[in-house]
Parts: sequence; structure tokens; C-alpha cells
Amino acid sequence: MGETVFFSVVIPTYNRQPILEKCLRALEVQEFSTSSSISDYEIVLVDDGSTDGTLEWLAAHKDEFPHVRWFQQNHAGPAAARNLGVEQAQGDTIIFIDSDLVVLKDFLQAHADALVTGKEQLGCDRFFTYGAVINTCNFDNPTAEPYKITDFSAAFFATGNVAISKHWLEKAGLFDNSFQLYGWEDLELGVRLKNLGLKLIKCPAAVGYHWHPAFKLEQIPSLIEKEIQRGRMGVLFYQKHPTWEVRMMIQMTWLHRLLWGILSLNGALNEKTMAPFLRWLINLGKPQLALETARIFLNWYNVKGVYAAYLEAEQKQS
Repeated sequence: MGETVFFSVVIPTYNRQPILEKCLRALEVQEFSTSSSISDYEIVLVDDGSTDGTLEWLAAHKDEFPHVRWFQQNHAGPAAARNLGVEQAQGDTIIFIDSDLVVLKDFLQAHADALVTGKEQLGCDRFFTYGAVINTCNFDNPTAEPYKITDFSAAFFATGNVAISKHWLEKAGLFDNSFQLYGWEDLELGVRLKNLGLKLIKCPAAVGYHWHPAFKLEQIPSLIEKEIQRGRMGVLFYQKHPTWEVRMMIQMTWLHRLLWGILSLNGALNEKTMAPFLRWLINLGKPQLALETARIFLNWYNVKGVYAAYLEAEQKQS
């Protein structure tokens, strides 16, 4: 038997009680192989100021969740919540997932196997393992969802399903708490991990099903707001790492401006003009296709948001 691993699964949560319950129950029934390198695991849940009774529910059901230790903070965003989780974690290896992710029974074992293989291949632990995330709006049976082409991710480091030695997170400096709005805090940490020479090892056997409610037209205003926030946080990301690679990631190039400008007919295809077509798709039972179609104008909002935030930042400096 080689060296063992103690996992701390760090989960930030904010007003997600119904799906969080499924998330935690799936983590409590993990199955390990007879020769498993896992010595033990814990679930470190950080409540980011929920107002939906999450903590009261947890307290009432604590006997059902022997692996869970929970902490709370005032609402400060997922970056701060994950940092608190890492600081409180007792394990040597951190797994980040979101509280709306439901995993399979061999999830921890799959990450453990990939970590062992990675160490053998590289001769060190200068890497992290990245599992698969499948998007679903099936609340009753999220793990029934098949893999779709839209589930592919080209991200280097994303916190939806990743395992990494705790000491690398500490060396990189954890998440930047100034990312308080939506987006980019995990990819920004990814740039710092890459600068430390860490490699990504894909771990497709560690599957998580990311639940979100089926797309409805009523969600559009909050989705637009998210894209504008993502634009602002993208500029913060670029200010920290002013490289062409980051410009491409945050869509702050003339290419993206041209692409989404053309695709949206310079904003003519928007939430108002496309509403009848989106409603038609939703009524056909194709909410996911409707959401992908809505990305035409959502991305245009994001690109405009990036440039507006960048202009604002430039004016502040001058």
C-alpha cells in the first residue's frame, strides 16, 4: 500500500437547500475499492449567508451527514467561502465542487485513482485532477442525464469538479476575495497555479451532474445581469494578468466584438426580439436549446460589459 490521501470536499452554498440535500447525500454514500488509497474524507460546507433555512435544515438532520462539518459567513461570494473552507479543511487534498452538483458513488475513488496515476507519471504532485461536469435540469433524477457536446469545458482550472493538494492552493495564495461578483475567481487562481508549473490531468471517471432549473424567459433579466457582472470581473482578471490569453478568455478582443456583434446583428437580436422564438423552443420541450440560442445576445451583453468596465477602469486611472 502506497501513501494515502485524506480528502476535504469543500462546498460553498448560498440558498440552495433542496439540491444541496441531494449533493450531500450523494457524497455520504461513496464506495471505495479494496485497495483504495483513500484513508478518509470530510465534507467542508461553507454557508455564504443563506436565508432559506439551510443551516436550520442541516442542524435538524446532522445525524444523517456524519462526514459534514459546516461553517458560516456573511454573504461575501464563493471565493471567500472557498477560502474559509480550505482554511478549515483537515485533509491533505482538496476537492472543490458546487452545492448544486450531484456525484456518482465512485466519485472520490475516481479522483483518488487519477491522483495516484498522475503521481506515477509525473513523479511529483505538481498537478490537479479535473472531473467531468454534465449539466441537467432533471431535479428528480439528475444522474440520468447523458453527456452532451455543450458539457465540454476547455477551462484549465474550474471549481465545479477538481482535486488538488492543499499545499499548492496555499502556495498560490488561495482565491482572490476581490472577485465578489459573478465569475472568473477560479480561472484567475488557475493562472497562478499554471505559473507555478501545475498541470491539468483530466479525470472523466469522476462525474458530477450540475443541476439548474429548466430555462424560462423569466430568467433572462438575471442572466443578463450575470453577464454584465462577469464582464466587470473579467476586467479585474485582466488587470491582475494583462496577457493576450486572458483577453481571449474574457472576450475582450476586436474578434469577439465583431463575432457577437455580427451574430446578434449589432444587438438587433436581443431578449425582446428573440422572445417569441425562445418561447416556441421552450414550448417544444427544448429549454436547453433555447438557452444556447439566448447565448447569442447574452454573450453580446458580456462583451459590451467587458468594454464598459474596462473604459471605466481606464478613466479612474487617468
